Amino acid sequence: MFTGIIEHLGLVAENSPSETGRRLVVRTELDPGAMRPPRAGDSVSVNGCCLTLVLDPADTRFTFDVIPETLAKTTLGCWTPGRRVHLELAATAGTPLGGHLVQGHVDGVGRVLSVRTDGERRLRIAPPAGVQDSLIPKGSIAVDGVSLTLAAVDDAGAWFEVALIPTTLDRTTLGALGVGDAVNIEADMIAKAVAAVARRMRSRTPG
Repeated sequence: MFTGIIEHLGLVAENSPSETGRRLVVRTELDPGAMRPPRAGDSVSVNGCCLTLVLDPADTRFTFDVIPETLAKTTLGCWTPGRRVHLELAATAGTPLGGHLVQGHVDGVGRVLSVRTDGERRLRIAPPAGVQDSLIPKGSIAVDGVSLTLAAVDDAGAWFEVALIPTTLDRTTLGALGVGDAVNIEADMIAKAVAAVARRMRSRTPG
């Protein structure tokens, strides 16, 4: 479990085929002493994808094995060396919940439709199929692992908008996104649960 508050940025050092999918190596940009020291078996959110460290970090390199299911639902398969990515270690009982509850289970890939910069920076994003019922105005969403508030939602679910505050622009890569860019989307887990129950109830209603 995560909170969507990015702790650190990393650089993709390697993304190569493996027997089980792909082997991903991410190099951290700062002294690992600035983070809680992770160990093999720990969960790390990498651009919103919950991945498991397969080795104790060597120097500043985090190593992960990525399975086909993750590759099918995220942008991870197309990451190339040098790409900057968001890193967040799993939350503990003492972690401040500054964002919202994020599982790291990406629902799918969204696409940036427009970028607005007049007065505030806003991204309009087309969500992946299946999450439209979970998009609630002023609710929460994770975009590439970043906890954001839904500033606007299309009634038909064709798009949603998020506003990026200066702190988010300073600490994440979201400010560099442009039209057509792909992003990992995870809808709020509580909204998804409510939407799932509502769908089941409708399916059981006669006529």
